[in-house]
Amino acid sequence: MIQIIPAIDIIDGCCVRLTKGDYSQKKVYNASPLDMVLSFQDCGVKRIHMVDLNGAKVSRPVNLKVMEQIRKWTDIEIEWGGGISSDKALKSCIDAGVSQAIVGSVAVLNPEKFSDWLFLYGPDRIILGADISEGHLAIKGWQEGTAITVDDILNKFVPEGLTQCICTDISRDGMLQGVDALYYEQLQRRFESVVFTVSGGISSMKDIVALDEKGLQRVIVGKAIYENRITLEDIKKWSQNA
Repeated sequence: MIQIIPAIDIIDGCCVRLTKGDYSQKKVYNASPLDMVLSFQDCGVKRIHMVDLNGAKVSRPVNLKVMEQIRKWTDIEIEWGGGISSDKALKSCIDAGVSQAIVGSVAVLNPEKFSDWLFLYGPDRIILGADISEGHLAIKGWQEGTAITVDDILNKFVPEGLTQCICTDISRDGMLQGVDALYYEQLQRRFESVVFTVSGGISSMKDIVALDEKGLQRVIVGKAIYENRITLEDIKKWSQNA
């Protein structure tokens, strides 16, 4: 069964959700990141997706104190993205207790460095963050577009050992309008050795079932949880059957 990975986006230490990656369309939720992590862990979740949105905007980690606090209370896997743009930044994330580092902009702007990180840290620790807008990658916290497609970048790094990719459809992110399951199914078929994590647009358990039926292995769920479209009980039941 497909693995549900709850998302926690952070601005100024608080849980937030954006719409289509737009920082001006920000909704702040009352629960602290640590409280959310612990509630997800209680549901049987094995991995949580966390994004430092401040960090993504300024190209350096900003909210690692949140990560350090989480590590005092749990050893649950945390995949962390946002602002990982230098050797120092990557090391600071690992030192803070990050399980996997999500890297997007560096893979586009400095592919040699991304290749080095894949070699040094291994494909189990480095995840390619492929954020898609109108068929092309967006970088720097979704603030800049490129002419590069997800196939272009996967064809570059899969031969170098890449095994994990989070593919986010920005046009659907935070919209609760459903997911293009066929797109991800075709992407998985083209790159069979890669574990894809679907991200963007999940609106209900029906979307998760559809992706599971297409053979996808992981899915990130964010706003649907915070807006109670998918409940903690739903996640618990799914995790127990996985």
